[in-house]
Amino acid sequence: MPKSAHPEQDLRIAGVRLSNPERVLYMDQGITKRQLAEHYQRVADYMLPHIVGRPLSLLRCPHGPGEPCFFQQRLDGKVPPGMEQVTIADANGQPATHLIVRDLAGLIGLAQLGVLEIHPWGATAADPDHPDRLIFDLDPGEEAVWEDVLHGARWLHRRLAALGLQSFLRTTGGKGLHVVAPIAPEHDWDTIKTFARSIAQQLAADDPLRYVATPSKAERIGKVYVDYLRNARGASSIANYSPRARKNAPVATPLLWSDLVQLDRSDACTIRNIPTRLNTLPDDPWTGFFELHQSLTKAMVAEVTAARPPLNQYHHL
Repeated sequence: MPKSAHPEQDLRIAGVRLSNPERVLYMDQGITKRQLAEHYQRVADYMLPHIVGRPLSLLRCPHGPGEPCFFQQRLDGKVPPGMEQVTIADANGQPATHLIVRDLAGLIGLAQLGVLEIHPWGATAADPDHPDRLIFDLDPGEEAVWEDVLHGARWLHRRLAALGLQSFLRTTGGKGLHVVAPIAPEHDWDTIKTFARSIAQQLAADDPLRYVATPSKAERIGKVYVDYLRNARGASSIANYSPRARKNAPVATPLLWSDLVQLDRSDACTIRNIPTRLNTLPDDPWTGFFELHQSLTKAMVAEVTAARPPLNQYHHL
């Protein structure tokens, strides 16, 4: 086979062809499609377990985040290798098509499509009606204090631990933090959302000057919104090690709980500096996530959803 006159057009990563690999996707950093694909390849071992087989919401920015971007849950036309489309009933029982990734080729294929953000469901396509994780998004409003985000994460960590649930931490690559607890897929979405809402409301009741559990923007000024709506059917949250379509190419990054001591922002890890972090870590901060077999027991659900006064025993954390 003769060599291409334009070899840059034939770049392959993990067997996936990248067209226009030197197209700049992050203008402020000069990060190209090739570098995005290399990032996905670098973090694949940590990222793939959290996205394979899950319906995805994808933020595509084919010409970079400075140009029009759009969310997409399915593809029109031919599906690239390493991906497939599945049919899942929506909230009204109507069939809806969703894209899932199967392997590394599929992940690199997302770079070819200009996907700058990967948001998986909290359930698998094989069992879409039973979530397998609890997700709390600590989202600071205007004029909120970063220390309150950290305090809220610690509060949630201790509250879940008191219930017998181990939880994990990540930056969002935006403004806040996620606290995530793996759970056995035994309950429907309404049960999980009610459970998460009750915990969020307890934090807000415990410290109403700093936290709010309602999405009203007016009520969020100077406070941290404890978003429990990630636990609704069809909702999604940013994947571990996914980039964000923001200035400096930040990356949603798994953390150790001990990292909170020196964490001063959510967007400190970027496509450019994440290799250094990976090289200095002895292991993935979320090691053991899939080996935990945690169930929401009837006693847990009853305790959390029952009306009770503010849990100010956690206020000092």
